[in-house]
Amino acid sequence: MCFQLHSQILERDSIAPKNVKNKFKIAPLIIPTALISYGIIGLESHTVQDINSSTKTELKEHIDNKFTIDDFSQYSPFVSVYALNALGIQGKNSFKDRTIVLGTAYLIMGITVNAIKHTSHELRPDGSSYNSFPSGHTATAFMGAEFLYQEYKENSIWYGITGYAVATGTGFFRMYNDRHWFSDIATGAGIGILSTKIAYWLQPHIKNLLFKKESNLNGSILPYFNGKDYGFGAQITF
Repeated sequence: MCFQLHSQILERDSIAPKNVKNKFKIAPLIIPTALISYGIIGLESHTVQDINSSTKTELKEHIDNKFTIDDFSQYSPFVSVYALNALGIQGKNSFKDRTIVLGTAYLIMGITVNAIKHTSHELRPDGSSYNSFPSGHTATAFMGAEFLYQEYKENSIWYGITGYAVATGTGFFRMYNDRHWFSDIATGAGIGILSTKIAYWLQPHIKNLLFKKESNLNGSILPYFNGKDYGFGAQITF
């Protein structure tokens, strides 16, 4: 994974962001909390475990070949936010503000997923390791999908729908490739969504803490693949 830093502007993102207050609300927590709860219950529930087993059996009966598209699709939703801005389609926040949100969400999601993986000791469907619960790929994808939705919901609802479709596909392929149970996918999705929602609520406080003085920070993040290596390239100007 390579990372490139270039001191040039790839996007015109200096327009002041819309004055949006990220107030804490209970309602947005319902769906991600329900998804996480389902997975946690599934660790002990025979009913949920039966659903996991039947889902795995159904996939094995109808799918013969494996694909690794989920290794790439997990990043697509949040990379799309920077790609759209690079193309001149302005989202809700400036480069600095949305990067604070993304960094915070990724940190929350990563810590949560890895902490649970190392304490749950759930065996993967393919028997390869005891870190199946929850799905990190799915958590990353749904974190990005919620990020894409929040940044572009005022432009068009279809950006969010597309992001969530890609995230759902990522979760499906994790089961398709025999790497996760359905309950792993559900909890990963919940953690991803919740991490982004929390990040938006924290963003004003983190911004005030890290950037007490206004600075002109602009840039973009774009994926690249040269036939051998893949990663992300960043163009940032101060």
